[in-house]
Amino acid sequence: MAYRFNALEELTEHFRALPGIGGKSAQRLAFHVLNMPPRDAKAFADAILRAKESVRYCKDCQNMTENELCPICTDPSRDRSVVCVVQTPADLMAVEKTHGYKGLYHVLHGAISPMDGVGPADLKIKELLIRVAEQPIQEVILATDPTVEGDATAIYLSKLLKPMNLRVSRLAFGLPVGGDLEYADELTLAKAIENRREL
Repeated sequence: MAYRFNALEELTEHFRALPGIGGKSAQRLAFHVLNMPPRDAKAFADAILRAKESVRYCKDCQNMTENELCPICTDPSRDRSVVCVVQTPADLMAVEKTHGYKGLYHVLHGAISPMDGVGPADLKIKELLIRVAEQPIQEVILATDPTVEGDATAIYLSKLLKPMNLRVSRLAFGLPVGGDLEYADELTLAKAIENRREL
């Protein structure tokens, strides 16, 4: 007779639903949580709930923040004439780590992918177009991933942005094709920003 541990299986399935977590990793994480002292497990659960309740999208760039505007958008030293468009908050953090980019950002929260049922309306594209129309932006850098979906998103955005009298550029990819920005090393990413090309 096979025993069923419903609470453990449920916890494992929740971990398995996270991106990049397979069955064995999910099970390892579930056992790790179960072996935590009760106080630590409660602190972990509370941190998840607190983040879920307090973190929201920045009104301007759509990055994650606890305030109406994120720290980058409120930083007066940033170049407000340039916006770097990325797919995810993790991509934004990857570009920030290069210390070579001093403009603003816009986070799309995904890429156009008809196979996955993700269309332009599912991304933060409308918010980008409103920003470009209302703010003194002169250049938009399209820093989407060098994948089929990332390229399709960049081409789609380029067609919308070009008529708005802007310089529209794409990262000069010394980045691996088919890879994700968040995994690129800082020097490669910095060079890609430096050598961006106009679309």
